[in-house]
Amino acid sequence: MRYPAVSFLRQNNMVFIRSLIILFLSCITVKLNLCFSSIPYSLKTLNLEGHFNFDEVHLAARDFGNRYQFLPSAVLHPKSVPDIATTIKHIWEMGPHSELTVAARGHGHSLQGQAQSHRGVVINMESLQGPKMQVNTGNSPYVDVSGGELWINILRESLKYGLAPKSWTDYLHLTVGGTLSNAGISGQAFRHGPQISNVHQLEVVTGKGEIISCSKKQNSELFHSVLGGLGQFGVITRAKISLEPAPEKVKWIRVLYDDFAIFSRDQLQMISTENAFDYIEGFVIVNRTGLLNNWRSSFNPQDPVQASQFKSDGKTLFCLELAKYFNPDNNERANQEVGNSLSVLSYIPSTLFLSEVSYIQFLDRVHVSEVKLRSKGLWEVPHPWLNLLIPRSKIHNFAEEVFGNILTDTSNGPILIYPVNRSKWDNRTSVVIPEEEIFYLVAFLSSAVPTSTGTDGLEHILTQNKRILEYCETARLGVKQYLPHYTTQEEWRTHFGPQWEVFAQRKSTYDPLAILAPGQRIFQKAIPFS
Repeated sequence: MRYPAVSFLRQNNMVFIRSLIILFLSCITVKLNLCFSSIPYSLKTLNLEGHFNFDEVHLAARDFGNRYQFLPSAVLHPKSVPDIATTIKHIWEMGPHSELTVAARGHGHSLQGQAQSHRGVVINMESLQGPKMQVNTGNSPYVDVSGGELWINILRESLKYGLAPKSWTDYLHLTVGGTLSNAGISGQAFRHGPQISNVHQLEVVTGKGEIISCSKKQNSELFHSVLGGLGQFGVITRAKISLEPAPEKVKWIRVLYDDFAIFSRDQLQMISTENAFDYIEGFVIVNRTGLLNNWRSSFNPQDPVQASQFKSDGKTLFCLELAKYFNPDNNERANQEVGNSLSVLSYIPSTLFLSEVSYIQFLDRVHVSEVKLRSKGLWEVPHPWLNLLIPRSKIHNFAEEVFGNILTDTSNGPILIYPVNRSKWDNRTSVVIPEEEIFYLVAFLSSAVPTSTGTDGLEHILTQNKRILEYCETARLGVKQYLPHYTTQEEWRTHFGPQWEVFAQRKSTYDPLAILAPGQRIFQKAIPFS
C-alpha cells in the first residue's frame, strides 16, 4: 500500500524539477532578449542630425565580393561628423562588455565583408553631409572633400578648375575614405605613388569618438596610422587631396608581347624614363583566340593589314597598356614623345593599337564595362579577387609558375600586372609592401558564375587562388597581399611582420576596445591584442 504514495511523490518531484528548469531557461531567454533589444534602444536615445535604421539593414550586409553577408543591428545615416563621433563615443562608453562594433561603409566595394559589422553598427558614409567639396587653386592646389565622396565626383568638380588629383584607382566609383584606408593604386603610382602619398590633411573620428584633424605635422602618428590602416584606427570623415593641372586629352596605347621577359623589361624601362608615359599598366591574356577581333572598338591598329594577319593561337600573351596626357595645342610634341618612347620597345609590331579619348573618358573607363555587365546581370556576382605585391627579383619565378602551370584555362576576368617604385610610398603609413625598391602589383580580378561548377565557378577560382598563394609561400617569394584578407590574428602577424608591434600599439592608442572595422578580422573586441 506504500508504493503508490512513493510513486506519487516521485512524480511530483519530477514535475517540480521540470518546472524549475523551464523557468530557468525562460529567464535566460528573457535576459538575452532584453540584452539584445537594449542595444537599439540605447542608440535611439542619441541626439543626432541624421538617423538610425534598424529595419532595412540588408544592403549593409552585402558588398562587391558577394560572398559574405553579416547583418548589422543598425545602419547609421549621418548628416554630420558629430553624428559619427556621438555614435562611436556612446559605444566606447558602453565598455568592453558590449558586443557592439562599428564599420564604415562607402560604396560597398569591399571584397570579403571588410565593411560589415555583424550585429553591430554600419555607418553609411555616403549619407554624410556638411561642408561642400572645396577646390583650392593656390600654388599647391588641393580639394577639401568628405570621406564619403566618390572619386568620380571629385574628378568632375576639380576639372571645372582645370585641375585633378594625381593618383587614381582603376575604378572611380569608390569613396575617398575607402581607398585611403587601403592605399589606392593604379597606373600612375609609378610616378606619383598611391593615393595615400598625395594627401595633405585628414579629419578622423577615432575609436573613442574623438574628432581629430591630422597631417604630417599635426597629430602625425594618427595621420600615418589611418592611411592604409584598413579602418582600424579611425573613420576618415574629411580629406585634403593634392591636385595638379589636368590634361584635356589622352593618347591611349596597347601593344602585345609573347615573351614575359621582354614584356617586363620594357615595363621597367618605361617607369624609369622621363617624359615617356603618364600611366603604365599591363595585363595577361591566357588561352584566347581571335583576340584582336575582340579588342575594344575604340582602339585602332596602326597597321590594319598586319593586325588582321596576327594569330594568337591560344598562346599566353602580355599586353603593355600606356597613356600619354596632352592638350590639343601640344599634340605634335606629344606625338613625337610617344613615337620616341615606342621606338625603344620590343613589342610585336603588328599589335600596336591606339586611341585618343578625353581625360575623363580614360579615367572612368571601367565604368563603361560596369554598365554593360549590369545590363546583362553579370555585375552582382561573386568576385573572388586576389591582389598581390611581388618583389621585382621574384616576378619571373612567379610568372613562370603561375602563368605557365597554374593558370591554364582562360581567365574569367582581367589579370593586371605592372611595376611601381617603392620610393613613392611613405613607409610611415600602415600599408605593408615588399622591401625591394621596385615591386609589381598582380591582380586576379575574377568573376564567378554563381551556378557554374566548371572553370568559371566560384570553387574552381578559389582553389586556383589557393594554389597561387601556396606557391608564393613555399617558394618564399616575399609576396604581400594588397586588400589583404586573413581569418586569424596569427596570419595577420605574419602579414605585418616587423610592423605588427607598431600596428598593434596604434590600435591600443586609437581604438583600445577594438570597436572599429571588425570585418577585417584583425582584432576581436574585448580580447587583448598586444
